[in-house]
Amino acid sequence: MQQTYPNIEIIVIDDGSTDNTLEILRSYKDKIIWQPLPHKGGNHARNRGFDLSRGEYIQYLDADDYILPEKIERQVEFLEETGADVVYGDWRHQRHFSNGSSSLEKIEIPEIQTDVLASLLANWWVALAALLYKRTAVENSGGWDETLTAAQDRDFFISVVMNKATVVYQPGCYSIYRRHGSVTVSTSSKTRWLKNHYIVLEKIEKQLLQSNKLSMKYRHALAKSYFDLAREALFIDYSQYLIFLEEALALFPEFNGNSKRAVYKFVQKILGFRQTERIACRVLFVKKFVTSGKCSMTS
Repeated sequence: MQQTYPNIEIIVIDDGSTDNTLEILRSYKDKIIWQPLPHKGGNHARNRGFDLSRGEYIQYLDADDYILPEKIERQVEFLEETGADVVYGDWRHQRHFSNGSSSLEKIEIPEIQTDVLASLLANWWVALAALLYKRTAVENSGGWDETLTAAQDRDFFISVVMNKATVVYQPGCYSIYRRHGSVTVSTSSKTRWLKNHYIVLEKIEKQLLQSNKLSMKYRHALAKSYFDLAREALFIDYSQYLIFLEEALALFPEFNGNSKRAVYKFVQKILGFRQTERIACRVLFVKKFVTSGKCSMTS
């Protein structure tokens, strides 16, 4: 409501809240458009909000995040200047602590990506609030996948880009991503997070294969994401770690671990990726065991 861009409709979808959200929404009267729904998840709410919208540009905003007053005006002007379909900018976390205090963290600068699809496949990410879409880009994407319970914004952004939207970067931080503690809705269940990211990667791999666009560059980008998933799964489900690792190597047999550690790179050069990864995993398990033992003794 504080945006400097004047022609805005604000649509709020209440996804089955159990607090006083509806009472607050009613207090705004005709200043906003709102609709209460049974709880069906964020993607259903986003799709419904889009159905109710009439605007030429679409700004998605999760319940606890916020944008600064100049955000819409700057990005609309930039889209009109460039003729692009999507614009993204810088963003930053705002941490909220149990004592009621909060602090803004460093500005995240996603910079220009020469191939946005390759970057997204390789795990590049931009906060949802930092983006602004032309309506046509959302329409062409097919909307948000309501079967996903995590990795939703990554999947949606990929679908937008896959449907030939041009994406541009505009410097400047006008989007704030709030974090309460160290856990987000997406990461509250690591198993769910892994499963949904796996679904997204499988889906895009299939689409690229069917459209004959699964180039070596995209194979390598997907392999990197599978490797990242493997490492995330290591201490949760070792069998899943092995599955993700095999997926990476099946896509890109020459894949090498992207560790920044000189020791890893040196060993990998001599023994190859598979053997180096086996050694690295043993080292990580030992470190975790030792760390857990220290914590137990301290407590």
